[in-house]
Amino acid sequence: MSRGRTRTFDLDQALDRAVDVFWRRGYDATSIAELTEAMGINPPSLYAAFGNKRALFDRVVDRYVQDTASNLQAAVAQATGRAAVRSMLTSVVESATSEDHPAGCLLVQGALACSAGNADVHDELVRRREEVRQAMQLRFEQALDDGDFPRGIDPARLARYYVTVATGLTVQAASGVPRRELLEAVDLAMAAFPDVSAGAAR
Repeated sequence: MSRGRTRTFDLDQALDRAVDVFWRRGYDATSIAELTEAMGINPPSLYAAFGNKRALFDRVVDRYVQDTASNLQAAVAQATGRAAVRSMLTSVVESATSEDHPAGCLLVQGALACSAGNADVHDELVRRREEVRQAMQLRFEQALDDGDFPRGIDPARLARYYVTVATGLTVQAASGVPRRELLEAVDLAMAAFPDVSAGAAR
């Protein structure tokens, strides 16, 4: 692209298409050729607009997190810790099985298989998933303060458990397990939730 020349493609649309490619293929398996074909641009335009493949992936992850943030916000805003967990798991299943985009979760599939040379990509997605765990831990700490949890519950361990369940649900969704069965798994996971009535005596 020559200096001063106006771009002839829509950046947001191109980025959405890149999200789809990385989500389906993962970072390592995605080539520049696949990206440019899906985005409807040539390699020089990609480099001019986004930098390189890694910089584009970072933009893709930012966009994905921004688009899905409302689900986590809705979960932690629930009136009880139990409701927060169910909201989080249910929204994970609904998103992971939506027909509007690839199955599963980009934060999991983006670097499910990653070479040693791209370990930083894996680490970045781990960090992003950890942000979800931290948000749930804070919600559980609040529940403990509110008397919504029984004494002795460790909010960090409980958050780790349910985020691990959520990750497993997305992997199962990507494998083709239908939404109905995944929602049944959510019901089973909720059976492991602490007995809230035990938190009444404080």
